[in-house]
Amino acid sequence: MNLIKAEDLITSIADSLQFISYFHPDDFVQAMYRAYQREKSDGARDAIAQILVNSRMCALGKRPICQDTGIVNVFVKLGMQCRIDSDRPLQEIIDEGVALAYSDPSNPLRKSIVADPLGARTNTKTNTPAVVHVEVVSGSTISIDVAAKGGGSENKSKMAMLNPAASIVDWVTSTLPTMGAGWCPPGILGIGVGGTIDKAVVMAKESLMEPIDIHELIERGPTTTVEALRLEIYEAANKLGIGAQGVGGLTTVLDVKIRDFPTHAASLPVAMIPNCAATRHIHFTLDGSGPATFEPPAIDRWPEIALSGQNEAKRVNIDTISREEIQSWQAGDTILLSGSILTGRDAAHRRIKELLDKGEPLPNGVDFTNRFIYYVGPVDPIEGEVVGPAGPTTATRMDSYTEMMLARTGLIGMIGKAERGDAAIEQIKKHRAVYLMAVGGAAYLVAKAIKKSRVVAFADLGMEAIYEFEVVDMPVTVAVDSTGESIHKTGPTHWQQEIQGIAA
Repeated sequence: MNLIKAEDLITSIADSLQFISYFHPDDFVQAMYRAYQREKSDGARDAIAQILVNSRMCALGKRPICQDTGIVNVFVKLGMQCRIDSDRPLQEIIDEGVALAYSDPSNPLRKSIVADPLGARTNTKTNTPAVVHVEVVSGSTISIDVAAKGGGSENKSKMAMLNPAASIVDWVTSTLPTMGAGWCPPGILGIGVGGTIDKAVVMAKESLMEPIDIHELIERGPTTTVEALRLEIYEAANKLGIGAQGVGGLTTVLDVKIRDFPTHAASLPVAMIPNCAATRHIHFTLDGSGPATFEPPAIDRWPEIALSGQNEAKRVNIDTISREEIQSWQAGDTILLSGSILTGRDAAHRRIKELLDKGEPLPNGVDFTNRFIYYVGPVDPIEGEVVGPAGPTTATRMDSYTEMMLARTGLIGMIGKAERGDAAIEQIKKHRAVYLMAVGGAAYLVAKAIKKSRVVAFADLGMEAIYEFEVVDMPVTVAVDSTGESIHKTGPTHWQQEIQGIAA
């Protein structure tokens, strides 16, 4: 019987989460670089470039790839011939490792987990509990996969109970466009087929731990039904023209991973979960000889890319901006913002609504008149930083507050990631406002444009508090202009036609 020390498991969990917070898997970096090299859409190519530059910066600086450092998923395969030298529950042991990782003073990670999800939704302040899956297998070791899954991609998970004769390819290609760009494409699609619906979802999640190898599969050709389906979905998904960040382009998915399991004769359960530009996962094995060790990748594995387009970008002082000036901006324009912006996410918007509905004033320092709001929940800074990684969160979650903010607070612009819904676009058009897009997955790069940061309201909300940022040359793209034109609608439509032309 092999004895595994609980301390070794705790240390391995903590070290692995720190490691994946700033090191992308090498296969992901290489796949993104291949996508960058072949991309013909300027907007998509620039977005991929920002993600790759951000990735290299994080590897060098050992700071989080994304401000959303994820909900922790742990897949444990426990050998029958080993045991852990503790009476504590496995969940408790793993959670201790998670709490250690997220409170590491050299690289604090954002704590995003809330308890009482149907009620108070109070932050647990440790990023625990982790979501743990345990399988007892033969052998004398513990094999563990660890992933930190961002909310933007997790929220886009889809599942269905299909008719056994239905086409999974058709289901994927009809479902993928409905997922929007909040999962920060290009990324990997994990698909589970068979078993029961809960089994399909777990298989989809676990498949995302597999290495990216679609380019090898294309070269050698499929030899199984699953491999043939992977290729068919990969080609069909990329023909949709969704592209990087949803602005239109040649690459929407980097790979498609599929796991299957026997199922009931009357059923075809299928689940699809995307991995985002902050792909974070790692595997390790414990055999009783000590904690796992993780070898940092060589920095020359990252391509050195120079960001382009800033010379053509409009430099804007948002402290003196007027409504008339923003109405001259057109969808697709690149803007470099300088000046003061306020931040706010779901919880802050909810409190603003409560105050306005009661007829009470907003807190001191919170005046949105002729100002922009940035949808962000930053990572805590370390010594020498103004703010930690501070990339955008998914803007569609704030759609229900858009009319309130534009009509009742004097707000003239919003900054986030991904598309806006039809109702929000109509409200932007009605109030002659604008929505600007920052690149999701480039949080450390974006943070370098923030020169001052202070909390101005709702400090008890932690990362969801309202901050005031002073920014210099913060790169954004006009995603919805004051006429209601949206690049997340026009871009994919254009590139779907371009791809059809290339194929023809």
